[in-house]
Amino acid sequence: MNPPPDTHTLLLLLFIFVLALFLGRELITKVPSQLHTPLMSGSNAISGITIVGAILAAGSEGAFSTALGVVALVAATINVVGGYLVTDRMLGMFKKGGR
Repeated sequence: MNPPPDTHTLLLLLFIFVLALFLGRELITKVPSQLHTPLMSGSNAISGITIVGAILAAGSEGAFSTALGVVALVAATINVVGGYLVTDRMLGMFKKGGR
């Protein structure tokens, strides 16, 4: 079983999380609508990386880590599948005689 992270590590991870929240909000509000589809495709690729991390967490020792890994795996899978469906629908709007 892994030892619990120290306070310094937890503060660093919290800082990175809050920074990512602000960066994501600024990115989404500042991107023009023409770039939303490529941005969404890039976000889906990042969620694919999340799936790999969730699989690694689900396979680690400890019931709590396994439960969190499974929850993360389900949430990331829903995000990836939903993102690709929305992207496909948006790209379908640009085809001639689209849906």
